[in-house]
Amino acid sequence: MRDEEISAALLVWYDRHARVLPWRVGPEDRKAGLRPDPYRVWLSEIMLQQTTVAAVRDYFRRFTARWPDVVALAAADDGEVMAEWAGLGYYARARNLLKCARAVVAEHGGRFPESRDELLALPGIGPYTSAAIAAIAFDEPATVVDGNVERVIARLFAVEAALPGAKPDLSALAARLTPRDRPGDHAQAMMDLGATICTPKTPACALCPLRPVCRAHAAGIAANLPRKVPKKAKPTRRGVAYVARREDGALLLERRPERGLLGGMLGWPGSDWSEEPAPAPPLDACWTEAPAEVRHTFTHFHLVLTVMTARLPADAAPERGNFHPRASFRPADLPTLMRKVHDVARSALEAD
Repeated sequence: MRDEEISAALLVWYDRHARVLPWRVGPEDRKAGLRPDPYRVWLSEIMLQQTTVAAVRDYFRRFTARWPDVVALAAADDGEVMAEWAGLGYYARARNLLKCARAVVAEHGGRFPESRDELLALPGIGPYTSAAIAAIAFDEPATVVDGNVERVIARLFAVEAALPGAKPDLSALAARLTPRDRPGDHAQAMMDLGATICTPKTPACALCPLRPVCRAHAAGIAANLPRKVPKKAKPTRRGVAYVARREDGALLLERRPERGLLGGMLGWPGSDWSEEPAPAPPLDACWTEAPAEVRHTFTHFHLVLTVMTARLPADAAPERGNFHPRASFRPADLPTLMRKVHDVARSALEAD
């Protein structure tokens, strides 16, 4: 089967089995004349970076209800956007989201540029995202390669070289299959195939439209591909988080620096995160260690936090952070790590 025949077979399958997603204009919608909204395509692709579809659905719906277009998002308050993003992780994405929205408004009159190269020049948009937007929203025959596509291509062509070294070869093979007609649907079909049929473990080869030409299936090695270089063990770092509650119920929080992990997010004052963290309480107080620690895993390391709590008088004057009234405090505005700290601290403070 030739490359164009493989692509055609994949599109036939996609027309019947495309996933229904809140940001997607599906095959039937396209037949009715609907076109993908570049804003929704862009927002979904940023949210989906290193995050599952299941986790993104509700965030996407809330974002688009609150900020229905790029102009509205560009005018949004930074803190409100960061709070709405809380829990989705990889918070640099939210900061870049605002930078990109404002660049689209300031430099492009509120309309996303249509070419991959122009999209690539925007803040927070890399090679994958620019190709995805160009293909899906503007029908540019750009090759879109994410983890799902890499897996499909590695199996289809029986590429046994290990990732990440095999990425250039996999991208070149994916480019061979990218059609000039319906490149956006082709990109989404590849993603859907990887997400629903050609899955990492126990692929459903019997249901795959490309099984007749899949070299890995023919060789009986589909479940073993793509091969990956073994990951190094993650180190463990430690830290201290300080949760202080004033006698009127107000809680002491600070906004983390723009750069670094959880950048720009609200959180509890704390120490550095290292093998031997230096204590850094935000003020002198009678600090009590909570009976439970907080454990959290980032991309490159595990973190264990000791939680310290204190009750403060009405005139407390911290060196860092600001008091947030109890009535306006929402744990949901905190990133997942800081929510865990809140849960441990709340139990300790209530026990006191």
